[in-house]
Amino acid sequence: MGNLENLMNTTTDETTNTGNLKKALLCAQAAIDKKAENVKLLDLTQISGFTDYFLICSGMSDRQVQAIADSVGNVLEVNGFKILSAEGFNEGRWVLMDFGDVVVHVFLDALREYYDLENLWKDAPKVKIPSEYYGVGASRLN
Repeated sequence: MGNLENLMNTTTDETTNTGNLKKALLCAQAAIDKKAENVKLLDLTQISGFTDYFLICSGMSDRQVQAIADSVGNVLEVNGFKILSAEGFNEGRWVLMDFGDVVVHVFLDALREYYDLENLWKDAPKVKIPSEYYGVGASRLN
């Protein structure tokens, strides 16, 4: 079966989910490029009605949290995606960025443990971030 036939046999939901996954991976790569720690991508498509993916990552300082959030916002904007809302940037402790089908959480490392979103969403499957998304400076693979 050719690529065109595959596309024609793909449902709208599958096409949308593939596009949303690409957006989520773009967010992950932008965070990794700023040396985000412990980057996790959760697939919420089957358990949430408000978003498809959570990207959760950590920075070691308020400035790094802000730099990671800046990077994610800039990369998505350059690729034609609009942010719906963002909170926490000025404090640099927990930045929440809502891109609709992808929600990004950038935590100061100590706060991440306190809020423990991974445990709260433990039923969500983890998406493996491909190794090519990690540059030379990446500190921890997921």
